[in-house]
Order: sequence, then C-alpha cells, then structure tokens
Amino acid sequence: MKKILVTAAVALSLFSLTASAAELISKDEAHHFKYHYVGKISVGATSGEVSSPSDLHKKLSDEADKKGGKYYVIIAAREHGPNFEANAEVFK
Repeated sequence: MKKILVTAAVALSLFSLTASAAELISKDEAHHFKYHYVGKISVGATSGEVSSPSDLHKKLSDEADKKGGKYYVIIAAREHGPNFEANAEVFK
C-alpha cells in the first residue's frame, strides 16, 4: 500500500500543468510557508475517468482550483482496479 502511495505521489509530482492550476506540494511545505488551509477534496474512481496518475493529478488540481486553492497535499491515495482515487488538503 505504501509503495502505491509513494509511486503515485512521485508520478504526480513529475507532471506539470498551466500556471493557473493548483500545484502538488508536501505537507512540510504547506506548514513551512504557513499556507492558509482551505478544505479537503476527494477524487474517486468512476468509469475509467481517473485511470492514470496524470488523470488523478489533473482532477485534484481542478478540484483545488474550484475551492480557490493554489496548492494541494495528498493525504491518501490508492489504485482501485484500473482507476485511482485520492483525498487531499487544499491551501492558498
């Protein structure tokens, strides 16, 4: 389980999106820079919509943007069959 979480986190950190998209950061960065906590988000596996780490990253970034956040920290992630799902905390 830890191997999947670490693999997903590393894979997600390798993908970059546009400047306006929320970025994946570590929990330490969020606390070090004293970012303001906005709330939690979840992305679930539905109909193959989140079938790769890059799909998961895009969905989490989109959800964080909707909450008005600039950053998110993955607190739990897993591969569920052919899909991925995750929970994250959003910061700005």
